[in-house]
Amino acid sequence: MRTHFCGLIDQTLIGQTVTLCGWADVARNMGQIVFIDLRDHEGIVQIVAEPADSEGNAGMLAAAVAVGYEDCLRITGTVRRRQSVNDKIRTGQVEVVAETIELLNKAEPLPFHHHENPGEDIRLKYRYLDLRSPEMQRKLRTRTKLVSALRHYLDARGFQDIETPILTKATPEGARDFLVPARMHPGEFYALPQSPQLFKQILMMAGFDRYYQIARCFRDEALRADRQLEFTQLDM
Repeated sequence: MRTHFCGLIDQTLIGQTVTLCGWADVARNMGQIVFIDLRDHEGIVQIVAEPADSEGNAGMLAAAVAVGYEDCLRITGTVRRRQSVNDKIRTGQVEVVAETIELLNKAEPLPFHHHENPGEDIRLKYRYLDLRSPEMQRKLRTRTKLVSALRHYLDARGFQDIETPILTKATPEGARDFLVPARMHPGEFYALPQSPQLFKQILMMAGFDRYYQIARCFRDEALRADRQLEFTQLDM
């Protein structure tokens, strides 16, 4: 489908032909030339569609003019140095001169644009669009790197990553438990753990010298700045 990611196009590729896939973040029609900011999970690169004598290129320019916000595209072109450098993005030294523009999927009119700062209720209703935004992509990828670094550090020091149960018995802690009815045992229920504290103590008594867990915790309490109903903590 592609030879490179949009956000990884740099000066080492100048003169080479690349094929990219991504969403149209911005499309600017300047009359005889069209600029498209093509975005994938690695970042944005500028695509340039220029007029040419050949009939094929004329069709390509028409395709560029028709590009709308969040259209999914596959573009093949040649990397060249940009005349106007953009130091705000990683690919700001280069651009891709389009040779073919293929519309993979046309986007319907969307409920919001990433550039608008929509309200949280709209963001949650259309979560798949919210997660597509560069800021949300950056946050989730940062979380992945953080968890990977934690595991690498603790694994190298003899800690064991042990998964503890989610369905457990209710234990008195600092907040109310979420309860889960047990269908096969009428009148009985499980609780969701507020933390792995009970299981951690069992593991200590059982002789597991070093334990850690990236644990899900559930607390049926009023929301505040540092607490959600469901959250993740490093327990060790």
